Amino acid sequence: MHFATRFASLLTLSAAVLSGCASMTSPAPVSVANGVFVGPNGMTLYTFDKDMAGSGKSVCNGPCATNWPPLMAADADKGRGDFSVLTRDDGKKQWAVKGMPLYFWVKDAKAGDKTGDGVLNVWHTAKP
Repeated sequence: MHFATRFASLLTLSAAVLSGCASMTSPAPVSVANGVFVGPNGMTLYTFDKDMAGSGKSVCNGPCATNWPPLMAADADKGRGDFSVLTRDDGKKQWAVKGMPLYFWVKDAKAGDKTGDGVLNVWHTAKP
């Protein structure tokens, strides 16, 4: 019986360690490249000055969202750390960092492009 108790303790410890490792990764489909956040496709992500951090809302809807597509989240996605999920006006979910919704720029043609940085002095690359 002593072996079974030790084995159960080892399994519990292993599960705890693996769970801790999983929590160190970002829950959002975001990584960092060249000093900015990028989406899973490697494309640069942006923030919009007219969004209010922590409001849980995006003010970029309709034609704005056509030019600045949101970084969408699945209904089941949950935020953690600096990353959160907000509900857009259309009911769909969007990723945010430090309360600021994240967007792509339709005119970026390839991974690494940052052509949206500074557009109308209200769009900026999202930085860690």
